[in-house]
Amino acid sequence: MEMNSLLISFIGILIFIALILFGISHLLTKRTGIPDGRIIYSDPGVWKKNLKPLYDAGIGLTGRPDYLIKKGDQIIPAEVKSSWAPRSPYDSHILQLAAYCVLVESTYGQRPPYGLLRYKNRTFKIKFTPDLEERVLEKIDTLNQVVSFTF
Repeated sequence: MEMNSLLISFIGILIFIALILFGISHLLTKRTGIPDGRIIYSDPGVWKKNLKPLYDAGIGLTGRPDYLIKKGDQIIPAEVKSSWAPRSPYDSHILQLAAYCVLVESTYGQRPPYGLLRYKNRTFKIKFTPDLEERVLEKIDTLNQVVSFTF
């Protein structure tokens, strides 16, 4: 009887510790600004070796988003910046994230509805609209023209 009582107490303590660790994990995840979901790609290589960059031969674009998060049937690119957040995201950061959205669509065949720009203290959700896609494709085309002209 004494042994059963000790075993039940030990199991109760383990469950209590597991709940505390789960709570801490949840708080740390919220603090990163990365949404719930499964990370399927990571450029920083923190959780596994770096993966190959995403590539679209049709437009001559290669890129490595910091993270790709699979949430349901969506794949969401996330770009992490080391600086404090400006009042609104810099245009260059928005275009970089939009380029990753283009790469996600061409690589995985799914259009991301948005991407995430994470700064030290804030995360911006950037909708991947047709207008934003057009802007980034125009910039890529301009860059390709400049590069082909100089070589």
